[in-house]
Amino acid sequence: MRLGRPTSALCLTKGEREALQAWTRQPKCPQALALRARVILLCAAGRSNTETAAELRITIQTVGKWRQRFVEKRLDGLLDEPRSGTPRRLSDADVDRVLGLTLESPPTRAAHWSTRSLAEAAGLSRSSVHRIWRAFSLQPHRTEALRLLRDSLLIDKLLTNKGASPSDEGAPEGSVQGA
Repeated sequence: MRLGRPTSALCLTKGEREALQAWTRQPKCPQALALRARVILLCAAGRSNTETAAELRITIQTVGKWRQRFVEKRLDGLLDEPRSGTPRRLSDADVDRVLGLTLESPPTRAAHWSTRSLAEAAGLSRSSVHRIWRAFSLQPHRTEALRLLRDSLLIDKLLTNKGASPSDEGAPEGSVQGA
């Protein structure tokens, strides 16, 4: 007879098992997520929380936490939740406006946009314009690298590739935060 609190049984679907195994193998996967995946895979293989904790060199409480989150929310429970902190001050409309002006229209009385001139035209601060340019790897002063683009979907493509979207409360590295 087992002593202690009863643990929830883990049954993985084929898709969940493949996703968890992929997370443990991917070199670019955040290591915290890979560890959580290993915890679930070992628990699903029939190991107890104590055995899993000993093998992975983590605490029993950590194993119990991720096991319970997986039982409640499945794969989504293993992902990082948004953290508290200052909310974004720049809206996607502001980012779109800066990207649109930078990529689609030349400045008046100048060869290229400066952070000051674009900030004045967009109604934002210089630092906000600089952060947006840095997040999207834009360097308007380098004329060889920047050509005025006529692609109307370019801004959407840039936002999609860089991960800056209005739902990014816990915005990833490289996204535009506040002004």
